[in-house]
Amino acid sequence: MIRPAAALVAAAALLAATGPAGAAAPAPAASAVPLEADRRLGLPDDALALDAAGRLAAMSTEQKVRSLLLFHVPGTDPAAITAAVDAQGLAGVMLMGDNMPEGGAEGLAELTERIRPADGLPPIVAIDQEGGPVARLRPDPGRAPAELRGGAPEAVLASSTARAEALAAAGVDLNFGVVADATGDEASFIRSRVLGDSGGQAAPLVAAAVEGEHGTVLSTLKHFPGHGAVPGDSHVSVPSSSLDLEGWRADAALPFAAGVDAGAEAVMTGHLRFPAVDAAPASLSPVWHDLLREELGFTGLIVTDDLLMLQASGEAEFADPAENAVRALAAGAGLLLYAMPADPAAAGVDVEALVGAATEEVGGRIDPAALDLAVLRVLLLRASLEG
Repeated sequence: MIRPAAALVAAAALLAATGPAGAAAPAPAASAVPLEADRRLGLPDDALALDAAGRLAAMSTEQKVRSLLLFHVPGTDPAAITAAVDAQGLAGVMLMGDNMPEGGAEGLAELTERIRPADGLPPIVAIDQEGGPVARLRPDPGRAPAELRGGAPEAVLASSTARAEALAAAGVDLNFGVVADATGDEASFIRSRVLGDSGGQAAPLVAAAVEGEHGTVLSTLKHFPGHGAVPGDSHVSVPSSSLDLEGWRADAALPFAAGVDAGAEAVMTGHLRFPAVDAAPASLSPVWHDLLREELGFTGLIVTDDLLMLQASGEAEFADPAENAVRALAAGAGLLLYAMPADPAAAGVDVEALVGAATEEVGGRIDPAALDLAVLRVLLLRASLEG
């Protein structure tokens, strides 16, 4: 049952009352907590908030860092996937093509059911299911973005609704599936995946895609601040845009603003540079995280694109995966995504060193209160999946 985490408002109030370390303090009276009405929450907000605050108070700093990691664990063996989640203390898993068992959606439903614990917080089960060229679960019941581009929002709504229902039936919680990028460049890497030639054209379609997923799976907008404004492929480089902030606001920002207003629960940041705004790629940029929070008013989960892609860029600045993780958390990321192979070392990642580096920086480059708030978001999201 999806109960999205608007209870974060209450949890944040509790966090302010208890302090970053979660020290015991009287819980605020329900009437003192400015709760927002959540259109899909079936239980009182303060119940989830109190549970999340209690879990947070019991966590070590290292456990908090681990709880913000989301890995791909290869294969279709639920025992192996569960073991990896438990051993690493992960937030959850990202399903890819090699996780798709025989039997399609029914087979995937069996797999996801078996990786959920009998009690305790379930792991987040995430997937990239945009339709068209990016679809892990096949057949995809929706239409490809290229077929919907520039068309009627009603068609996008119908397609997104069908896709969300299929994913939910297969046990998926979070879909990295709403491409809020826009470009009219036929040579662009992202062209086949966008819903509009421009930000203005894409915006109502992105909102419809989010609406189609409402209450069924959790929606993610990607790749903030807009891959369509950036030439090149961020899987193998850190591409750069000449747009300044006003140029971004006038076009690339519009689909993301529309998706946020429509209620998307997550936004994925891209490994994309806009040097006129900040020299750092958006996934590592405090400036872009602040713009997402303060200018677009987004209060949900910020997830990085696969951080292994930064290493694959070949740039010396991003060769150290531990430093990339620290920078992402310091910038404001709330979930670090890794499309790991079976052995993380094969991707040049020492998970223990990565966790250790981030843990050591809490109280330094990583603000403890910001870390706690990020953990609360994930705890609330996971709690919303129970039942």
